[in-house]
Amino acid sequence: MFTTLPTRQLGTTDIHITRVGFGAWATGGGGWSFGWGPQDDDESIAAMNHALERGVNWIDTAAIYGLGHSEEVVGRMLRGRAAERPYVFTKCGLVWDENDRMKAPVRSLAPASIRRECEASLRRLGIERIDLYQFHRPDDTGVPVEESWRTMEQLVEEGKVRAIGVSNFDLSLLRKCEAIRHVDSLQPPLSLIRRDAAAAEIPWCNAHRTGVIVYSPMQSGILTDTFSADRVKKMADDDWRKGSENFQTPRLEKNIALRDALKPIAQRHGTSVSAVAIAWTLAWPAVTGAIVGARSASQVDGWIDAATLTLTVEDLDEIAETIERLGAGSGPTRPPVRAGIEATHAEV
Repeated sequence: MFTTLPTRQLGTTDIHITRVGFGAWATGGGGWSFGWGPQDDDESIAAMNHALERGVNWIDTAAIYGLGHSEEVVGRMLRGRAAERPYVFTKCGLVWDENDRMKAPVRSLAPASIRRECEASLRRLGIERIDLYQFHRPDDTGVPVEESWRTMEQLVEEGKVRAIGVSNFDLSLLRKCEAIRHVDSLQPPLSLIRRDAAAAEIPWCNAHRTGVIVYSPMQSGILTDTFSADRVKKMADDDWRKGSENFQTPRLEKNIALRDALKPIAQRHGTSVSAVAIAWTLAWPAVTGAIVGARSASQVDGWIDAATLTLTVEDLDEIAETIERLGAGSGPTRPPVRAGIEATHAEV
């Protein structure tokens, strides 16, 4: 797919992605344990198409989002773009109960389960090969990760998957996988509020040429221009954020104060707070791209500038000082190099 936005090589793969990609978590809609409340499918498709028209060249989804519904909606969008489709990334390893949609999924990376999920995702998406297939979370059923990772390697050899990665894995699991077959990518959470991955996992990826695609760079909506405490009160009952500590006192107030401190920086760059928050995650060495969710075309316009925004040394210093003063979140407060400089992965 042709794009006018800057792209970066995903680890050692032949995949080159734009610095921001469309996240289809909310596309899954409501009525399940980690839903975002009701969402109109046509509006989701319009938002995805708008992101692609603005130059984004990848979509990130997962089988668990809406219990298959997000992949189905992405599949509908893809059918309308058969000649020029974006890269499609999805995930496996969270198995739900068809009889209880609100029940938390089982974290299973059993080889047979991985294969079943892969086939189901291919059907829902309507594609012949998944560009990046990822473990969503570590297994908690007792399956050795080595067995799971060998199955992913086989899916690549069989042509069903182009590249393989992991999400929410720590250093121990990354090392076990790497000993068997190179880990193409890691998907950790990273935002100005949730910074822990920058201390260990992201530097490991930088050293091993593993691509990094961060998720929730706007901390699920907090680090956006219009977010407010009042919005939390108005969230749907089945919106998972209502139960998250970052959306409750006392964290919520600190997080909003951090968001407010980004406004002068956004004004200096003539952009949005959302773009500044995302650009901060892209300033970390090894971070290839950031997954950014949107429920409408207008939301895409609110963060698309992050694809080309480079924060200055002064910006990064100001942000770090604010984080430390407020005591917001946890983890390292400043990228070690200026955004866009001394990058370890090839840019084209």
